[in-house]
Amino acid sequence: MNGRACIAVTGTPGTGKTSLCHELKDTFPVLSLQDLAEQHACIASTDAVDGAAPVDIHQLSEKWEYQGDGITFIDGHLSHFLDVDAVVLLRCHPVELKKRLQNRDYPAAKVTANVEWELLSGTWAELLEFEISQPLLELDTTTTSTEKLHTKIRSWIDNKFPSQSLKESSSTAIDWM
Repeated sequence: MNGRACIAVTGTPGTGKTSLCHELKDTFPVLSLQDLAEQHACIASTDAVDGAAPVDIHQLSEKWEYQGDGITFIDGHLSHFLDVDAVVLLRCHPVELKKRLQNRDYPAAKVTANVEWELLSGTWAELLEFEISQPLLELDTTTTSTEKLHTKIRSWIDNKFPSQSLKESSSTAIDWM
């Protein structure tokens, strides 16, 4: 990747993407998926039911292209759908995830939907369905500090993004069941 890479930080809402990216900002540039969607007019008005502003990720992936130098991260649970060079997939045990989402005052239905998504490895299902085969690093954020996660990511980058094939990675993925 010649010292230049755009890395998606993805995972179920509540797994720690934004907290990790806040930590990464001390070392690397970090872009927000939501900001990119707004800049490219790929975001709808806020949904009155759950307060989310739906991103048209397919339109954004067609409009946006990484133009930066060095290592840059994109923070967002749909960031793995963009044209990125690598993916960091954050996972969190569903019991802990439920607590985190409830602390955000999410509606009960949204908490349940996101906990089920994590329990069923929903992001993995998307990676496999769309054959997103960039180098991948899966990290369990349940009890790991953002500082330790940052260190693991830095080591992964320094070692030139070692990764198994998508199929091999999925067969050894975190399984909460």
